Amino acid sequence: MPELTLTGLRVTLEVAQCGSFTAAAEALGYTQSAVSRQVIATEAAVGAPLFERHARGVRPTLSGETLLRHARRMLAHAQAAELEIAGLRDRLAGRLAVGAYPTAAAALVPRAIARLRKAHPALTVSLWETGSPAQLRRLRAGRIEMAVVAIGEGLPDYDFTGLRIEAIGAGPGIGVAVHAAHPLASRDEVHVDELAQEAWIVGVGKEGAPQFGAWPTLEAPRVAYEARGWQTRLGLVAAGLGISVLPGLAADTIPQGVKWLRVEDPAFVPRRQTAMVTALDASAGARAMLQAMRDEITGLATERQSAV
Repeated sequence: MPELTLTGLRVTLEVAQCGSFTAAAEALGYTQSAVSRQVIATEAAVGAPLFERHARGVRPTLSGETLLRHARRMLAHAQAAELEIAGLRDRLAGRLAVGAYPTAAAALVPRAIARLRKAHPALTVSLWETGSPAQLRRLRAGRIEMAVVAIGEGLPDYDFTGLRIEAIGAGPGIGVAVHAAHPLASRDEVHVDELAQEAWIVGVGKEGAPQFGAWPTLEAPRVAYEARGWQTRLGLVAAGLGISVLPGLAADTIPQGVKWLRVEDPAFVPRRQTAMVTALDASAGARAMLQAMRDEITGLATERQSAV
């Protein structure tokens, strides 16, 4: 008797998603006759027609809808098994705990984790978001294996004794987040003098934890609100209650209604970098994460060059 096959289920699911045998064949790289054979074989296996024709293609029958509901789960389980087995072949498995300061944790580190998981699917990565001082304490205590910290001018002189540190660049620099209806929002860059009369939304946190205040070269800036988290700060910006300093690394994560602008300020040359810190005897997982971070930074640099 004919039996269900994964290929038949994949083809049947593609036909349902595309709405026609022809479109499914194009999406799968099959001939239309091959798609038809797979559907016919699947119909023979379940003993019922799976599609009915209409003017614009095909649509699933009641039996087809029932099979598709189960097919999605079966194909997902099959893919999970393939990934797990690939992980066993890869031999890089287990758990990896990574820490990152909030700006890096917003986009850079998650994208690097996605790269890592694609290359090493059996490795489970957890991300802990907090300031650089707390990360280094957790790293020394063995609670995380890698810390992504901010270093440079205006930041504490952290003690990296007995640790391995690798700076990976400053990223796209520091700018400001403004409401989308702000008079400056029609531009991509503003001069610092244009920010002198703005109301600022600044960060506040635990003692010793670096925070972004108003623009550093402004004299007596007017602070309208203080907020602990980036989401709250950007929420206040989105409500039109002020503007906020925001590193370019987080520019892709701003909510709807907010725009990031570069700031031209000859008196301010930021000398800060993102750095990766691990133990001297870093695990294979931590070393793989280091490489994923390098690759992501390279990818971001390429994207910026292409945009220019």
